[in-house]
Amino acid sequence: MEFIDDSQLVDSYILGNESALAELIERYKNKVYGFIFSKVLDKNIAEDIFQDTFVKVILTLKEGKYSEEGKFLPWVMRIAHNLTIDYFRSKSRMPIIGETFVDEDFSIFDFLADPEDCSETKIIKTQIENDLRHIIEFLPEDQKDVLELRIFKGLSFKEIAEETDVSINTALGRMRYALINLRKLIEEKKLTLTLV
Repeated sequence: MEFIDDSQLVDSYILGNESALAELIERYKNKVYGFIFSKVLDKNIAEDIFQDTFVKVILTLKEGKYSEEGKFLPWVMRIAHNLTIDYFRSKSRMPIIGETFVDEDFSIFDFLADPEDCSETKIIKTQIENDLRHIIEFLPEDQKDVLELRIFKGLSFKEIAEETDVSINTALGRMRYALINLRKLIEEKKLTLTLV
């Protein structure tokens, strides 16, 4: 059987061949899932982030925003990496000393462990959560709902779609705009929402 490279499969999917994406997912699912699981060490969380990763891949491809021909796997791994960082950030877990990664949307952020929190850390976490809840109040109602369900209740996008009675694409769109607006508000108010 002839091997079809990633860029050809991406092009084929963009032209409407759904099976091309299935082939790409099949090709890399173990590597992507294994990477996520090695960071979160929880099967259910890893599966959720894995699904979110490929939802983002699909949306980006369908919107015609993918432009890294020949670099499909590193691009997918970067999405998985960023979503894993988002998961840890949403849980406000303490950073451990280790390799530092650059997240282009935020500043440098470490992968996080889950040590017993000292009282000072708990105070900082409470302050971060209070600041975040305060800023979220400035968002439009639909964006606020999605953000609260995702960050504070930890629901998947499928669950958020069911909870808010919209499609997954609508839930994802609202989340995207909520994050964009949230970042603007954080910059305007000069807040730091990470533990250092």
